[in-house]
Amino acid sequence: MTAALSAPAPARPAPRQVRWLLRLHRPALATWAVLVAGLAGALLWLGGPLTDAAATAWHDYDATCARDLPCRYDQAAILRYKDVYQYTTTALLLIPFLAAAWAGAALTGREVETGTARLGWTQGVSPLRWLAARLTVPALLITAGAAVLGMLHQTAWAAGHGRIDTAKPWDDVPTFYTGGPLIAGLALAGLLIGALVGLLTGRSLVALCVSALSTAVLWIGVHTALPHLWPVATSVSGRRGFPSYSGIKVAEGIVTPGGAHRPVSTCTVDLSPECRALNDRRGTAGFYIDYHPYSHRWPLQLAATGALLALAVLLALAALLLLHRRTTTGGTGTGHEGAAV
Repeated sequence: MTAALSAPAPARPAPRQVRWLLRLHRPALATWAVLVAGLAGALLWLGGPLTDAAATAWHDYDATCARDLPCRYDQAAILRYKDVYQYTTTALLLIPFLAAAWAGAALTGREVETGTARLGWTQGVSPLRWLAARLTVPALLITAGAAVLGMLHQTAWAAGHGRIDTAKPWDDVPTFYTGGPLIAGLALAGLLIGALVGLLTGRSLVALCVSALSTAVLWIGVHTALPHLWPVATSVSGRRGFPSYSGIKVAEGIVTPGGAHRPVSTCTVDLSPECRALNDRRGTAGFYIDYHPYSHRWPLQLAATGALLALAVLLALAALLLLHRRTTTGGTGTGHEGAAV
């Protein structure tokens, strides 16, 4: 698309753009509504009847099997809780990838590839307003839905915490990422990554694959940075002990005679003669572990979500600037000289 756009028709009102966008992506909207409703119902079931039944089964197990009495407990209730928890958690983890793939393939990539975007720009919708409408409506729907599901997942997990012996700990990676607003931040960032990739490539299939892969890279980056978004707690022990901790371990090492902490990767406890000899040569006075306890759960969630929201703003600005540059300078592939912005 290299030809200049003709004089635009009168601007289409924003509500009309929104209605048109919802009609255009009605199948995706219906799929998202069914997914949110289905997962919400499953999580309410998980946090209510399934948790109560599994907790009762574990109580019966501890009261009979652990005392050499005939085992009388509802094993099916325990397995049912475990299966539903696993399925709902996995489904929530896939939301950022689905949002990215859809945004790259359908929201921007396909319309640039087929020329539908350029046609819309000649019907009274400027390129920047066109993109703003495509980013705003899906962003609101996906973020709101994912946030509700994240809070329901957290509520379901909390209902079983301390009552079900096999319940996942708070620092279990899938449990942590799906139990709160963090999953909504990842979904929003995934959506905007997909929209940007769709504009960059202008090919729906390529954008689908690259968007999903980019979201995986984003997740790795978030997971790597997460432990450093909040000050850590430290547990220290002497040479004859081992630092006790519970939560997300960030770093470990030795304590020098002067009290300094030096990170090391080997022999962080005197379990063998070789380690004792090495720690003697190091001048080790004790050991330490930096970690995040349970009390850091919400600060980490909120800090990571805030970082993702900031990234989402940058991605949206990058998409708007890219489209502005291409439609005002006649850039490669999607440029349009003289387009209204």
